[in-house]
Amino acid sequence: MSKTLAPLLAVLALAAPGGVHAQQKVKIGFINSITGPEAPIGEALTNGVDLALDDLKKKGIDVTLIRQDDTGKPQVAMSAFEQLASGDEVPAVVGPYSSAPANALAKFAQQYKVPLLIPVASKEEITKQGYDWVFRLCAPAHEYAQKLIDAALAFGKPKSIAFIYESTDFGTSVSSLGKAYAQQKGLKIVGDEAYQKGAPDYRSTLTKIKAANPDLVFMVSYVADAILLMRQSREVGLSPQAFLGGGAGFDTQQFQSEQQISNDVFSVTQWTPDMAPAAPDFAKRYEARFKKRPTYHAATAYESMMIMGQVVAQAGGDRTKIKQALETGSWTGIMGNVKFTDGEGFTNQNDHQMPVFQYQQGKIVTVYPPKIANGKPVYPFPGWK
Repeated sequence: MSKTLAPLLAVLALAAPGGVHAQQKVKIGFINSITGPEAPIGEALTNGVDLALDDLKKKGIDVTLIRQDDTGKPQVAMSAFEQLASGDEVPAVVGPYSSAPANALAKFAQQYKVPLLIPVASKEEITKQGYDWVFRLCAPAHEYAQKLIDAALAFGKPKSIAFIYESTDFGTSVSSLGKAYAQQKGLKIVGDEAYQKGAPDYRSTLTKIKAANPDLVFMVSYVADAILLMRQSREVGLSPQAFLGGGAGFDTQQFQSEQQISNDVFSVTQWTPDMAPAAPDFAKRYEARFKKRPTYHAATAYESMMIMGQVVAQAGGDRTKIKQALETGSWTGIMGNVKFTDGEGFTNQNDHQMPVFQYQQGKIVTVYPPKIANGKPVYPFPGWK
């Protein structure tokens, strides 16, 4: 897609401090899972956005944020977007959290011609539909799968892998890409188990996986299920060479705090506090304010709102100019360098690399790739204590 630079050269100033000087009032829509099963992660997005609003105000940008709760459901998200686009007439929208609502909203953003910046929903297809009003900050689903499998292959010599994943857009997308990549890397798939999220008992499924004796167990789950799956893995004695947690519920304060089940689990993340020069300060301020560590959900929401707030201010609230600014601009913040580009079938996709970390004695240790690792992996899994 050809991208015109001329009308918005001034937007490049956003990459440097002081890009906006005069106090400006702007309006932005924000769709998030405030209630419903994804609310614990939605809270992290809210916190990140609230911190961004404070930082934008310091830059002279006063954001009136119109918040909508999608409850984690696509149909509710679609109604929320319609209200923001037509009723509230916002010039741009940030959100939502999860992949199913985000995939539904991509079509609406294109239809209503409202710029939509998605912080963290990772379903592969979201930015593969040719929609030029949709922008995504985070890496897509294949990065979750590939980075975890690459890490496991670097740490040991596993021969087989089993997948257990929730039957949602995110779970299905990550696991499908993971299965294809595992086969490409010569791993034998000995388990492929989808489940309905929120079930009270996964022991029969986990026992089935245990009987297949996989070297690697790859799980894709949101918060409650991630914790329950690991608790019940311990109960049934499932003990592979490595547990691989595909982001989402495995990168939360709740999961980390369950040390009996989280220790030695590998996960992949969109962000760590040592990812960029500005990241440690964000982590420190976030923890001081909210009394918990920031996850990648908070970080991507913060960065998305910082970018959108500055762009809307520069573009004067004009939807077409906001779209052009997002297409042509570049930013450097807590996520490192951000630029939305086209390629490999994606449209307006930020090229973002994800690190792999491991919980070790209740702490997060980045272990892969080697150039950014700050510790050594515990591999193979030492067994349950």
